[in-house]
Amino acid sequence: MSSQTEPSAGARLLVDIGPLLVFFVVNFIVEGPAKIFVATGAFMAAMLAAMVFTQIRYGKISPLLLFSGVMVLVLGGITIWLHDDTFIKVKPTVYYLLVAGLLWFGMTTGRNFLKIVLGSAYPGLSDEGWKKLTRNWAWFFVVMAILNEFVWRTSTTDFWVGYKLWGAIPLTFLFAAANVPMLLKHGLTDEKEAAQEPGPIE
Repeated sequence: MSSQTEPSAGARLLVDIGPLLVFFVVNFIVEGPAKIFVATGAFMAAMLAAMVFTQIRYGKISPLLLFSGVMVLVLGGITIWLHDDTFIKVKPTVYYLLVAGLLWFGMTTGRNFLKIVLGSAYPGLSDEGWKKLTRNWAWFFVVMAILNEFVWRTSTTDFWVGYKLWGAIPLTFLFAAANVPMLLKHGLTDEKEAAQEPGPIE
């Protein structure tokens, strides 16, 4: 039986970052040139498990998790099928650009997709605050897409994995935290909740 309760910020964070941590751990443990493919398979399994868990526990899968999960399963599957790690490396770039594009499109058409997806995570935030937060995340994702392209095209696979763990994830959390003062000025009523909600992570 499914539950319709909303996940807490900690639960959302665990579901979002858990599959990535599985990817990093497996890539670290496995030896040999095939480890990126083994890690990709584990990543796919963990992402599928995260989606099944949220569906059973909360009665629904968030749009961001579903979007990210489909990309992991499709590009991860191609990576393993063709035995070419290019596809899993380019996945963050595609994800970042698609999300940024959706956010910009929403703003230009009067629909704030970030508010629709993450509204409960930022209680009391005004429309102006949502507009600024959406703009900030859209630009951040464009920058992250450029960084990912630069790193995977100019370095080894091991370095790219290290960048994902020690670069991309910390940058996402730091950026989320940097937005908190602005959010508080625009009506945010729960600073602790917002500080734990880093936005989409890839």
